Amino acid sequence: MTPDEALADAHRREWGSVLAAAVRVTRDLDAAEECVQEAYAQALGTWRTSGVPANPGAWLTTAATRRALDRARRAEVAQRALPLLVVDEVLPDEDPVPAGHDLLALVFTCCHPALAPAARVALTLRLLGGLTTPQIARAFLVAEPTMAARITRAKKKIAAARVPFRVPGPAEMPERLDAVLTVVHLVLTTGHTAPDGDELVRRDLLDRALDLARMLRARFPADAAVAGLLALVLLTDARSAARTDPDGLPVLLADQDRSRWDAAAIAEGTALAREALRGRPVSRYALLAAVAAVHGEAPTFAETDWAEIVGLYDVLLARWPNPVVALNRAAAIGLGEGPAAGLAALDALADDPRLATYHYLAAARGAFLRRLGRDDEAALAEREAALLTGNAVEREALRSRDR
Repeated sequence: MTPDEALADAHRREWGSVLAAAVRVTRDLDAAEECVQEAYAQALGTWRTSGVPANPGAWLTTAATRRALDRARRAEVAQRALPLLVVDEVLPDEDPVPAGHDLLALVFTCCHPALAPAARVALTLRLLGGLTTPQIARAFLVAEPTMAARITRAKKKIAAARVPFRVPGPAEMPERLDAVLTVVHLVLTTGHTAPDGDELVRRDLLDRALDLARMLRARFPADAAVAGLLALVLLTDARSAARTDPDGLPVLLADQDRSRWDAAAIAEGTALAREALRGRPVSRYALLAAVAAVHGEAPTFAETDWAEIVGLYDVLLARWPNPVVALNRAAAIGLGEGPAAGLAALDALADDPRLATYHYLAAARGAFLRRLGRDDEAALAEREAALLTGNAVEREALRSRDR
């Protein structure tokens, strides 16, 4: 791996960890980001000259924290910086945050109730994985300028509110935990199918989602929603190896080699999903995990219990109205009841403005139209989907269906 490739890989895999370490020193998100950016710039020159270190993440963390310490020692920085995040405090009945949990502390910091819910998730995605504003905008189905303004306001509000860098105590936890679960879920979905780029899967984000879900499970072992989220991560990631062919192109669920699915992850995830479904009220993560478990336990695509999946989506929509869930339900109807029923269910969603630029709606319509023999209409829908997706791998797969 060349120094440039190693640095790109380290950006994808290590950004959040390096930033969390810098925030612990600076107590200032903007200053920490600057330190990390400077560390990455330094790495590019040093690695080209001296070679890639054995542990790029540790090298970058050391470089960033050294810069953060240098800034902290200079008085002029304090005079021109935004108000700093307050120093960690140990709440009653709370242990200090372990050093290895800097990432978790960063997520909770960004999920403070001083921020609007959507801003919490967007900021954490930006800081956690180094995602760009366009990538996050795609995940939220909003315009890029809207997302840019949201992230900027969130960072300023965290500084002004002097939000502490720590995992909160029991009294604060209920209103903070759901936002964190939402963050991890969006990291999972962004990693499962990257919104842009030339790879279908972002392995670094899937690994980060799993790490965070396991951290949350270890800290909150009795929380059913946390169990559901970990189940969802495991069951979703279990199919990753079979989702692309040797050329990196997507393989449809019906065509996947199920022997390549991770049986151990499916077993662990299914057990956690059953545990999560016993919680009251049932969380959306438990229901999503249950859907994934139905897929994971089906011996073949033909044996998938689509009626059960549609029923789970019905329950989910009653608790969590969401256009993507509605789209997935419509697709399940088509796979279970036939393409005509699926197309009718999809067309019922056509006027939802939140799905206007969501390429999976057009892609699903194209698939059902092609099964109905309406090839010209199918080709038009597939071309629309190809234009709307930012992922080069998905775009190529969609275009290949029209050839």
